[in-house]
Amino acid sequence: MENRTELSINTEVVEKMAEIAALEVEGVAGICKRAIDLKGAVKSKNAFKGVKVESVNGAIKISVYICVEKNGHVKDIAEKVQQNVKDKIQTMTGTAVTKVNVSVADVNFGAETEE
Repeated sequence: MENRTELSINTEVVEKMAEIAALEVEGVAGICKRAIDLKGAVKSKNAFKGVKVESVNGAIKISVYICVEKNGHVKDIAEKVQQNVKDKIQTMTGTAVTKVNVSVADVNFGAETEE
């Protein structure tokens, strides 16, 4: 007799894991709300989240919308976010991550004050 445990992880939990993984990367100032069309906003309750997770045929596809620091090298930051999110989600869930799309939605210039 074989004892098997089935694991089910809510996509909102995976979204939170992906957000944490993205924020771990140096140069990421934060997670941004994604740009969407109005049709998408009406249809989806998660329309304004900065991380979107889709499960397709047992694999995971993730989209992350980040804000980068003003002096960051955008290409390097995006690649590091892709790799960190993929590695963390695969390690934590045991499920294959087939794609991580990273969109740079904003640049953080910080508080600029004139003296």
